[in-house]
Amino acid sequence: MLPEFSVVIPTYKQPAVLLKCLDALSRQRLPRSQFEIIIVGEGDLPETETAVQLFTKQVARNGGLLEVRYLSQPERKGPAAARNRGWRAARGRIIAFTDEDCLPEPEWLSSVLPCFQRGAQVMMGQLRVHSNNRPTPLDRTATLLKRTDFVSANCLCRKDTLERVGGFEEAFDTAWHEDSDLQFKFIQAGIPIGKCPEAVVVYHVCPYSWYGLLHDERNNSYDALLYKRHPRLFRERIPAYRRQVLQYYATVLSIAISLVCLPMGQASISLTGLGIWAALSLDLFMRYLPGGPLTWPIIKHTIITALATPFVSIYWRLYGACKYKVLYL
Repeated sequence: MLPEFSVVIPTYKQPAVLLKCLDALSRQRLPRSQFEIIIVGEGDLPETETAVQLFTKQVARNGGLLEVRYLSQPERKGPAAARNRGWRAARGRIIAFTDEDCLPEPEWLSSVLPCFQRGAQVMMGQLRVHSNNRPTPLDRTATLLKRTDFVSANCLCRKDTLERVGGFEEAFDTAWHEDSDLQFKFIQAGIPIGKCPEAVVVYHVCPYSWYGLLHDERNNSYDALLYKRHPRLFRERIPAYRRQVLQYYATVLSIAISLVCLPMGQASISLTGLGIWAALSLDLFMRYLPGGPLTWPIIKHTIITALATPFVSIYWRLYGACKYKVLYL
């Protein structure tokens, strides 16, 4: 008998986190014969396969039957490619996507099944985000992204609907861009996206390294590709953060003018540019400071982040615009 659901989970280098997700899935109220679990391991890492085997043996020892499949992705191509690999190998008629760092509630699948029995094609569940008591700017960014109206961490689609739109676009290397692209493809195809708040997945924001915000600026290069593929929907649905982007441009431009004018003997213009740069950088520093007691390492890392972010962000935005040959802010 074919299962109703195929749960697809992309994973990379987090076997301990993956095991918690699998344990949560093993507690589903839906009969185990009605769903299978497909784990797609990027990079073909032996520790990931070992973790899946450990979970499978544990389920068997507890006397339960649950179909779990592990698919290795020898070359790391990103979560979009991993999800495509998973849903295309699925046996279920409904594909349930979640992430390795998420914990589906016991009623996740059983609560959304009636929606598909009534003819739904795509459903979004509720993602409950738990952040740290002292969130960093990157933690707050992760929280915002997970709270968007379409996120693959809790997305359920009929398999034939995914086949109709072609699944995830593998050119994207970041989860939220590929999510938005899939959402826009559903909208353009006239496929309704329903909501099922009873289908809950819990996401705990993991601690990030202090330089994570700088590293994630690389994701801005994919804004250009998303805009190129869906210009109208991009303008309508993707927050522009124009004030922030303009501040980055002003910060870079002011220090550039200052450095250019200084050797030319234009001291007043150089000092004005330097003053504007200092004021804008101070504003970023105050916004990036986390709450709570401050230590020297926190202050030092915040200074580096505030000074470097405008240059890194603008670089990746221009890189994406050149690479994908599209003009956008």
